[in-house]
Amino acid sequence: MPASGKHSCSYCSKTFFDKSKLTRHIRTHTGEKPFSCSVCQTSFSTRGELTSHNRTHTGEKPFSCSVCQKAFSTRGHLTEHNRTHTGEKLHSCSVCQKTFFTRRHLIRHSRTHTGEKPYSCSVCKKAFSQRGNLTRHNRTHTGEKPFSCSECKKSFSLRQNLTIHNRMMHSGEKPFSCSVCQTSFSTRGALTTHSKTHTGEKTFSCFVCLTSFSTRGDLTTHNRIHTGEKPFSCSVCQQSYSSKSSLTIHKRIHTGEKPFSCSVCLTSFSTRGNLTSHSKTHTGEKLFSCGVCQKSFFDRRDLTNHERVHSGEKPYSCLLCQKSFSDKSSFNKHHKEVHLGLKPHSCLICKKSFSRRYELTRHQQVHSEEKAYSCGVCQRSFSDKIYLNRHHKAVHLGIKPHCCLICKKSFSRRDRLTRHQLQHSCTTIPTSFNLNDALVE
Repeated sequence: MPASGKHSCSYCSKTFFDKSKLTRHIRTHTGEKPFSCSVCQTSFSTRGELTSHNRTHTGEKPFSCSVCQKAFSTRGHLTEHNRTHTGEKLHSCSVCQKTFFTRRHLIRHSRTHTGEKPYSCSVCKKAFSQRGNLTRHNRTHTGEKPFSCSECKKSFSLRQNLTIHNRMMHSGEKPFSCSVCQTSFSTRGALTTHSKTHTGEKTFSCFVCLTSFSTRGDLTTHNRIHTGEKPFSCSVCQQSYSSKSSLTIHKRIHTGEKPFSCSVCLTSFSTRGNLTSHSKTHTGEKLFSCGVCQKSFFDRRDLTNHERVHSGEKPYSCLLCQKSFSDKSSFNKHHKEVHLGLKPHSCLICKKSFSRRYELTRHQQVHSEEKAYSCGVCQRSFSDKIYLNRHHKAVHLGIKPHCCLICKKSFSRRDRLTRHQLQHSCTTIPTSFNLNDALVE
């Protein structure tokens, strides 16, 4: 032993009073890791590190906080945790003076200033500032999902996703509350997003049209309006969408899933928004009024669509035929029916298909022969409300809205006007044309 009672490192000249500490220190230079885990074969430079690691397999947490009883696998982690109670932050950033409970957190923070990303993916070379982020990223390549729900066995790649899943699907826990309106949320991110509805903060702006958004995700989805990108495709019908949430909602058309139920009448809906709109039919609440005619609506979207009746605005234009529509749902129906020829609603009896659900409902009355709509004046019955309305206007009100431009004769139905106009064109009615075919009850 040297006369001073110190042991010196031959690599960096650092001195130690204890030879065993010098031995452990030298391994930081040599990289030697003589202690291996018998379960996963991970190696460590000290016996203490191996002991701490073994607790990840056994789940042992022998160090408990005297304040909140939270348990930890290492004494160091307990020491760091205790500072959350005392408020002690010993480690300060030399750039921005922000303070931290642990040196590890300071080192991690410092990389936001230096831009250092020392952890690289061996598959795609993407770099990360934290080892944990690299570990999580690697699962996108391996498909590993090590965190499983004890209730439904669904697996997740991230522990926080499992925690969120448990709160949303099983426990219903909402630990994050808004200080303004006391609404509770299951995740901190959801609370942060909600808080911006009070502050009006919209920090993410579109470079094309300058529209602002409160979240980066909303901006990303919006940008696809300009790029036309639709990266989310349905595996059943190959229809594509600009957002994952839109695809999720669309898939329920195929599965028939309606996960949102009304607590009053138990009617189920495929989207939360539809449930919210429906719930107002029970309360009678109509918060949105038209400034022109004072008509009230349950939903802001319905009011917006209604206001276009007054303004004549039709902002949704078909790129294929240039036809314009006042609301998105009408535009989507037009595109699916006219240009895609989609007829997703099929009759189980005769297999005839229809583009709209109400057309299928009307058709099914042909098979049932039910005539549920009766005229209050003459008691004649009809299988469809449309036929009843047509009868009432033509027979009892005498309304004839279809007028011949040549002789000014009026008709109650368009098909009768069309048949009449054949007389002016001197075109005989084809022998295969049955006048009764045009008559609808």
